[in-house]
Amino acid sequence: MVVRPPLRRAAAFGLFAVLALAACAPGQSTGGGGGGGKIGGTVHVLAVWSGAEQDSFMAVLKPFEDRTGITVEYEATRDLDATLLTRVQAGNPPEITGAPSVGTLNKLATQGKLQALDNIVDMNALKSQYADTWLKLGKSTSNGKLYQIFSWAAMKGLVWYNPKSFQAKGYTVPKTFADFTALVSKIKSDGTTPLCVTLESGAASGWPGSDWIKEIVLSQSGATVYDNWWAGKQKWTSPEIKQAWQTFGQLIGPGAGNVFGGPNYMVSTNFGDVGTPMFASPPKCYMLNQGSFITDFFVKANPSLKPSQDFTFFPLPTINSANAGSTVMAGDGFSMTKNTPQSRELIKYLTTAEAQSIWVKRGGKISPNKNVPVSDYPDDISKQVATALAAAKIADFDAGDLMPADMRNAWWSHVLDFVKDQSKLDSILADLDKTQATAYSGT
Repeated sequence: MVVRPPLRRAAAFGLFAVLALAACAPGQSTGGGGGGGKIGGTVHVLAVWSGAEQDSFMAVLKPFEDRTGITVEYEATRDLDATLLTRVQAGNPPEITGAPSVGTLNKLATQGKLQALDNIVDMNALKSQYADTWLKLGKSTSNGKLYQIFSWAAMKGLVWYNPKSFQAKGYTVPKTFADFTALVSKIKSDGTTPLCVTLESGAASGWPGSDWIKEIVLSQSGATVYDNWWAGKQKWTSPEIKQAWQTFGQLIGPGAGNVFGGPNYMVSTNFGDVGTPMFASPPKCYMLNQGSFITDFFVKANPSLKPSQDFTFFPLPTINSANAGSTVMAGDGFSMTKNTPQSRELIKYLTTAEAQSIWVKRGGKISPNKNVPVSDYPDDISKQVATALAAAKIADFDAGDLMPADMRNAWWSHVLDFVKDQSKLDSILADLDKTQATAYSGT
């Protein structure tokens, strides 16, 4: 069974050891990946990326297709776990799937439906190019085999803002959580909604709000509570988890009055459009909390925006000083559900610095491969993200990605319920406890 351990400080340091690699050649390919001439044929990939993110992933695939003659047929879905399980049950799975949840991985590995990668990828290359934690994240604790490889990473808990707008209003970057809440109140009293929050993402709607909650849990209650929670050992009705929801509720305000557009706009507007009102003139909101990948959406929507000049970030301030330096991060993983010559070539390619550098250069992604040089990061923002994660004392993996799919999906759905009516919190948490009681069976 595939069980991902918590990602800690050492992993963050290993991930960004790239910052110290000055002599590494850009785009250097190691570990295979289609270097042996034309193969031809087709490989099917199922993943979550659409829009600007899909454009970047297709750019990653183009050199692979050109070199190998393999055609990649890509399908995007936000309901990835359900789609994958349906395909597997029908006997028609995609060859490669991007980032299924740990619960889905567990089921497929136990059923023998997931391909072990130890004899497919170059394990020696992986061990030399990746921090050990990245390998552990994709391994089964029952047989020690590797079932998932990670190609890109993102740091969560980043509060984005327009420094020009801040300067015009005399706002200063908050150093503490008290400063942050005071700034929210100040912006509101000045007659503008402080926060930009959008939650629509198809079948995955609600996940951007779940990011707030997981970041608050880690910052407010610490890594032990966080890890017990995603593992199903800490009830949603426990004081610590309830407090995190209440803190989120206080930030967005009664009736989500601190958020541009209010509840209806939040639940109906796509997550990638979250920055649009912040860059309006005059701004309609001043701050948004989102992972490092969101910069790609900023620039695609408004190509005139310049990193650092028009947008930058500060880490969401620590709530409890005992947990200073905490951060949540996520990774883009791939697993093989059908073993073919084409899928073997693609999974090997996706582990390489060559493949990962392509998206890194386009913006919005950080590579876990140490052979991706710092010069490949396109702007100061991406370098700052890497530096911020490297400085993290506690870096834990995305709780939603670690939960079984049923648990995670129920959480996302109830985020939508919560922002529409915060008075339902007790019933929401009780319902999540019910889901938790069954969701972890067989994981």
